[in-house]
Amino acid sequence: MTIGTIAKLLSAEIFTGEELSEKEARTACGSDLMSDVLAFIKNQSVLITGLTNSQVVRTAEMMDIVCIVIVRGKRPTDDMVQLAEESGIAVLSTGYSLFTTCGILYANGLAGGDRILA
Repeated sequence: MTIGTIAKLLSAEIFTGEELSEKEARTACGSDLMSDVLAFIKNQSVLITGLTNSQVVRTAEMMDIVCIVIVRGKRPTDDMVQLAEESGIAVLSTGYSLFTTCGILYANGLAGGDRILA
């Protein structure tokens, strides 16, 4: 699914990365715990979170995340936007909750990065 499609499905405001609208995302992860993101996310993913600090972008850089979607109508900080621009990561904001955002993307074909635990 492209970042542009994600933005449309979520009626999202684009803060950075508008030029990345044709970039593909393969999976998604919804979490406010960056330790969970580090443990479970796969590259070329979308991170869906309610956090709005630069640590989110730092985590995204390490995990090859292509897009951060901020939920509940929150807005990224100026530092977060600047760092995301420098890192080539799209930052979007939607009014939907974390749960609803994940559901919309899943229902439209974006898979989760699930790990099967034995």
